[in-house]
Amino acid sequence: MSETTTDQPTGTTTDQPVVIRRHNDSSHLTEPRTLIRVYTPPGTLDSVTAFYERLLGVERDMYFTYPARELTLAVVGSFLLVEATEEVLEPFRATDGTLLVDSADAYLTRLAAEEGTEILVPAHRVPTGTGFTARHPDGTVIEYVEHRPTPDGS
Repeated sequence: MSETTTDQPTGTTTDQPVVIRRHNDSSHLTEPRTLIRVYTPPGTLDSVTAFYERLLGVERDMYFTYPARELTLAVVGSFLLVEATEEVLEPFRATDGTLLVDSADAYLTRLAAEEGTEILVPAHRVPTGTGFTARHPDGTVIEYVEHRPTPDGS
């Protein structure tokens, strides 16, 4: 990973999110990046990340914490690895996948116009930008998220 390291900081204890990404802005995407969710218990994110890196032959390109939700996340290829306690993970398990998109607002507008689509979680700030969750007419629940630079440029 030549652009930015995604090594997690050691000894970091903060209520502020830690955000490390190879690409900090998804507005350039010409199509969504589909992320398959993998849920993992506390203390296992490093080993799960290493497994997917070996399996796919690619390095992790994102690592971030979400202190407000008690989550730590990493992305390897098309896998979004989500580490937390089972209690914390339970409500997230209802979401089938995540789409990294160029514009959350554009997708929210498109989905709101689709008959049978339900916005389950309205647009809100997340450590990496903005996200929302929708149930498609077929029942699939998808989180839509756009990435934007953090105030420090991460």
